[in-house]
Amino acid sequence: MTQQRLDVFQVIADPSRRQILQLLSKDSLTINSLAENFDMSRPAVSKHIKVLHTSGFISINDVGRERHCVLKKEGFDQLHQWLAYYDAFWGSKLKKLESLLKEKHDENNTRL
Repeated sequence: MTQQRLDVFQVIADPSRRQILQLLSKDSLTINSLAENFDMSRPAVSKHIKVLHTSGFISINDVGRERHCVLKKEGFDQLHQWLAYYDAFWGSKLKKLESLLKEKHDENNTRL
């Protein structure tokens, strides 16, 4: 049975997965090291790690008998693109507002 790939926002919607990403932003960690940070079973943490891995947010590297989790940029690309769109959208709206306010200010100064 194949696991359905979640939408990027479904992946980050879970607080435990966001916490895993936060922990991995500081350093690569083994699955056991990650599990120590949660009040849930190791298999439950492993399920979250599998979701993050399947969605491209982390890679898992086997080093001896340990499995190290590392952040991957690719998982964040879709988030970045989505945020960049709205950043540009709001930037454009604010520029238009700035221009409109400047025009109104200039009109008021011209009348004086």
